Amino acid sequence: MNKAALRDALVARLEEELALQTAAANASREEATDSESRQEGKYDMRGQSAAYLAAGQAKLVQEIGEAIGAFRALPSAAAAPGGAVGLGSLVVLEQGGERQAYFVGPARGGLEVELEGVAVTVVTPGSVLGAKLLGRKPGDRIVSQPGPPPRYASLLSVA
Repeated sequence: MNKAALRDALVARLEEELALQTAAANASREEATDSESRQEGKYDMRGQSAAYLAAGQAKLVQEIGEAIGAFRALPSAAAAPGGAVGLGSLVVLEQGGERQAYFVGPARGGLEVELEGVAVTVVTPGSVLGAKLLGRKPGDRIVSQPGPPPRYASLLSVA
């Protein structure tokens, strides 16, 4: 799989999310400042609630913008054969006969895109799975689910 194309697909998905959240933040800001949202009694919280929502959405817009910059800054070169997992790595795990592709990204864990018929999920180094993957090499096994009995996943490839 072409990592540059994967990175571009992730950035495109983030840009879609950014446009959607920007529109929502603008709508919330307009509602918060609209004369119809003016407090009509001491228990009327419509305007204040809209202002809190607008502030939260504005913060999300900023975070998505920062994530877009972080993804664009990632190198797209493939890892050396047998190389260890690091930030920007595309990894394939196998567990119970099923394969799953993950991209170790700088932000927005859980984001998923499909490329070349393969679903790829972003994990961050701060996530449980991302932390377990860092520094691992093809052929390593990781505990995917602790507990009696623990379940293991095999690291098939790192790109």
